Amino acid sequence: MKKFPVLLLVLVLISHYGIAQSWHAGIFLGASNYSGDLAEKRIDFKYTGFSAGLMIKRDINPHLTLRLGLYYGRVSGADSTNSAKDLQARNLSFRSPIWEGSLIAEGNLLDIEETGFTPYVFAGVGLFSFYPTTRDAAGNTIKLRRLSTEGEGLPQYPDRSMYNLVAVSIPFGIGFKWMVSERIMMGVEVGLRKTFTDYIDDVSKTYVDQNTLLYERGATAAQFAYRGDEVTKNNTPGTYPPDGTVRGNPKQKDWYSFSGLTVTYRFGSKNGYGHWGKQKVSSCPKF
Repeated sequence: MKKFPVLLLVLVLISHYGIAQSWHAGIFLGASNYSGDLAEKRIDFKYTGFSAGLMIKRDINPHLTLRLGLYYGRVSGADSTNSAKDLQARNLSFRSPIWEGSLIAEGNLLDIEETGFTPYVFAGVGLFSFYPTTRDAAGNTIKLRRLSTEGEGLPQYPDRSMYNLVAVSIPFGIGFKWMVSERIMMGVEVGLRKTFTDYIDDVSKTYVDQNTLLYERGATAAQFAYRGDEVTKNNTPGTYPPDGTVRGNPKQKDWYSFSGLTVTYRFGSKNGYGHWGKQKVSSCPKF
């Protein structure tokens, strides 16, 4: 009961100052990219995919906006386009859908109600899902996780549990937004996502024993753990590497990015507010 007056005061303050805060609903359309063991560069534009999203925004004050968003994108990568000969010989490839839910804070550098535009920076926290797949020579989709290509879940490798398909990400980036009208706002942004998983591409550690993989998961698992035998340049296809040979780099986690255009619509009551939602100040009566 002692906490009730404090709670009541908080609710009164929220209700009193809430009219000064604007709600926005909008969409995001853009590109998705990936960085990891199957990418030669931090952002490899050869494998740019499509991304889209929905968002709700809340202007807390002129310099702080909170954003709740749901995003979808597709990422991919392949050794075949790498310049490094050893990676070309490995010949792995993947593609994966990315679903992300995130809460992000935007720091507006200018008061958009005064200028009509502002650069901004943003950062937050997200939860995303992924599922790496690849294609065989006939074009059929192969789901990689169930194959345990690096011994995940096999009794012979007790230190390698099956990796989770849901993980945490840290979205951050920069953007620029402007008012098209009193209700409509547009923006462009570049957003990176730091993750804490190294398995978006199903590649992380070392090769496991080929015979063990054949016994536990079958020929398909061994085939897609190493695809160098499909490389036939100079008629010298590769052979499956020995157990413990480096396959990926577990010290560098995978990243992905969503960058593009945002369009939002401001809604809600404008009680007492004029252009850009600015509160009108009543002048003193003249006598």
